[in-house]
Amino acid sequence: MERGGPEPPPAAAAHQVETDDQTALVSKPRNKGGNSDLASAGFNIINSIIGSGIIGLPYSMKEAGFPLGVLLLLGVAFITDYSIILLIKGGNLSSTNTYQELVRKTYGLVGYLILSTLQFLYPFIAMISYNIITGDTLTKVFQRIPGVAPDNMLTDRHLIILLTTIIFTLPLSLYRDIAKLGKVSLISLILTIVILVIVMVRTVTLSPQVPKSENAWIFAKSNAVQAVGVMSFGDIFENYCRDDNLATFGRFCYGVTVILTFPLECFVTREVIANVFFHGNLSTVFHIIVTVVIVTVATGVSLVYDCLGIVLELNGVVSATPLVFIIPTACYLRLSKERWNHSDNLISCLILAVGVLVMTVGFVMTLLHPQECSHGKEMFYCFSSNVSFRNSTLPP
Repeated sequence: MERGGPEPPPAAAAHQVETDDQTALVSKPRNKGGNSDLASAGFNIINSIIGSGIIGLPYSMKEAGFPLGVLLLLGVAFITDYSIILLIKGGNLSSTNTYQELVRKTYGLVGYLILSTLQFLYPFIAMISYNIITGDTLTKVFQRIPGVAPDNMLTDRHLIILLTTIIFTLPLSLYRDIAKLGKVSLISLILTIVILVIVMVRTVTLSPQVPKSENAWIFAKSNAVQAVGVMSFGDIFENYCRDDNLATFGRFCYGVTVILTFPLECFVTREVIANVFFHGNLSTVFHIIVTVVIVTVATGVSLVYDCLGIVLELNGVVSATPLVFIIPTACYLRLSKERWNHSDNLISCLILAVGVLVMTVGFVMTLLHPQECSHGKEMFYCFSSNVSFRNSTLPP
């Protein structure tokens, strides 16, 4: 789940979003030289806010334990909201208008470069994860097409990633004006709603067929810290059987959704590079070169490495956590002129400590206890003799 902060008045931290469930504050691309109507801007913002992450919450809930997962989700939402408020206050105290300017004025060039690196890494790694999801998801869709054998080239995830990159994500990412992605974002949002409906239908029809898991409602699990780092898009359709036609349609919608969300992340990474190396302006030639390089590298990594869980966890604890927990509070504490026991200072110190804890423990836990990486593995209940539910939409 992603959530964007409101566009604040002068001296506010602009272009901030909470990306997927982990919440991240990143520099969103400015609309240079283009005109964006309210509808297009709204669709892009909502697509960036929600993306495909909303259907992956079960993964983080599974890692943390459902009761604790809900509490953590509410806590992360509160911290993100409070961090945005601190950024606005910090902007007012430092007379700056953007997150980058705030950090640069507070911690100098070193702080600015650290922030820019994190702002680049978060959407860039998201692009890699989108490609991984696309390859894993669409291959299962093509396997359901009559006449497509298991060894058909359409079932090769590497080929699918390459084709979707060349045909869809690269051309869409080459747009200079983000407003032109408004209709694309609208399609993505509609498909997200369709996916949610499919998941709810399968909750009713599939639940009776799945045996109860041991400790399914346990309050907390050992991976809770990693869940805070992720709160992001796990591939929920891995839970459905391959011959489930409704789930296959959901996989198709899911694959299209992540393909259409990919360009928004590319806009962010390109904007960061433009700000750091080109003073915020890219010529047409460099715009194309930078875009092609970013997409090519992201695609190359996704072709070589395909374990989604570890990618998401590392991205959450290494990139997102500092962006939303640590940096905003550190800036405010350095700029604040209030007494040490003022509520904003106390809460900022608490959030800063939590952020450092989540980042450190989450990173260590991810390395020591990496999540299992499996692709195309059928769930045990898919082999049940009672499989009539798979091609139906309503329980008998």
